[in-house]
Amino acid sequence: MKYLITLVALMALTSCGDSKNETTAAAPVEKKEIKKTPLEASVARGREIYRENCVTCHMTSGKGVPGAFPPLNPSNWLTDKRTESIHAVKYGLKGPIEVNGQSYDNIMLSLGLENDEVVDVMNYTIQTWNSGDMVILEEVEAVEK
Repeated sequence: MKYLITLVALMALTSCGDSKNETTAAAPVEKKEIKKTPLEASVARGREIYRENCVTCHMTSGKGVPGAFPPLNPSNWLTDKRTESIHAVKYGLKGPIEVNGQSYDNIMLSLGLENDEVVDVMNYTIQTWNSGDMVILEEVEAVEK
């Protein structure tokens, strides 16, 4: 009986009061979206394209395979021969090239990337492992087979 009276008293106390003081759920915390610059957004997309298409030959590190697949990390060919690099990513590459003083003569098949994907993967490799200006869509579109 003692417990029953205590239970009824607790219920009465908790049900009293102003309806404005009802228990409310905590307001959700808004996540502030960090805005990326166009270059940062392109590099982020390019990282995914690189992971899907390029790591098999150029490795996750971009160091390539000596004597078989040239490094992109770093790569004087990538930065000094910008148009040729865009052409290779866009259409593939066959024939000898020299990267960082080492000769390579292998075949890079066309990956079938769209122009905007070429922009993004070029920006990823340049900005991650090298230095250079942002590659833009008009620049890639101007490179013809």
